[in-house]
Amino acid sequence: MSPYNRVVKSSPSRSRSTLRRVAITAWLVLAASLIGADRLQAGEIGLISPAEAWRLISKAEADRKPVVLDTRGGYKDYFSGHIPQAHHLNFDTLRGTDQGVPVQYLPDDLTRALLVRAGVQRGRTHLIYATGDRLPNDEVLSASMVAYVLEKFGVEDIRIVDGGLPAWKTAQLPVTQEYFGNPAGTLPDRQQGGIAIAIDELLERKGKPGVVVVDARPMNEYLGDDTVWLRKGHIPGAISYHWAKLMAADNTHQFKPFAQVKAELEAAGLTPDKEIIVYCGTSREGSLLRFYLKHVAGYPSVRLYEGSWKEYVALKHLPAETTTNASSQR
Repeated sequence: MSPYNRVVKSSPSRSRSTLRRVAITAWLVLAASLIGADRLQAGEIGLISPAEAWRLISKAEADRKPVVLDTRGGYKDYFSGHIPQAHHLNFDTLRGTDQGVPVQYLPDDLTRALLVRAGVQRGRTHLIYATGDRLPNDEVLSASMVAYVLEKFGVEDIRIVDGGLPAWKTAQLPVTQEYFGNPAGTLPDRQQGGIAIAIDELLERKGKPGVVVVDARPMNEYLGDDTVWLRKGHIPGAISYHWAKLMAADNTHQFKPFAQVKAELEAAGLTPDKEIIVYCGTSREGSLLRFYLKHVAGYPSVRLYEGSWKEYVALKHLPAETTTNASSQR
């Protein structure tokens, strides 16, 4: 009798035992992989699809429900319709005039109080969204700014809903006008203040090998062709990369895949080996560029100059530049 036949004709009890061991092993492998997948997703900062966001909102157990934040500046937009269980946190309540400079970030104690009141909760997933349309619609900047503030205050699980409310509606997911308020939250014990950079350190770092300062405003503002700013131009040596280049043309809340913009970022001098310092007019545009480079592209060193151009222009002893740097022309 051949060895093959001997295996086939082994005892029924041994065959059943072998099958049981195989089945148990397969189940353990599957369970381990699922646990591993959950572990990899925990503490993630990045994007989430509307469908996955709705799954978390509608299916999660009560003690694991995500914290949903509608960051739009227009309260009537929230009244007109929002994602179910969304708490309205107007992004601009996190900023105010300081020493004459408008829309500066509030002191930490005030920010903590506002985040606690909005229900920001350590250990929970935070879903953030606004709306989007063609330019000049820039509501997504409110979402990236709030995401930045949460990250700075130690929150580790933050997802911007990719496509915002327009993509949500396109997916025919539910919208409500019913108010929703989160219970008071508890912030993490430790902040991540290192994601920000102040003007003194920026001035000390810029110009050093491997350091890139990038202006996320439109090119006309970078060049000083505007009626907005007290002084015209940009921080000397800064390159230009407009945040909107990262977004879909028909929905400014929809992020382009990294593969689609990788070559353009590299041509601009924005590569993962660089220490990148981002700024813009008031920090909102910069917050989006930083979010993309850090959490979509995976660049290791990207910081935001919170004061941005509004603060810089008030420091009259600091020079401004209106010429285009070479990498900005590519």
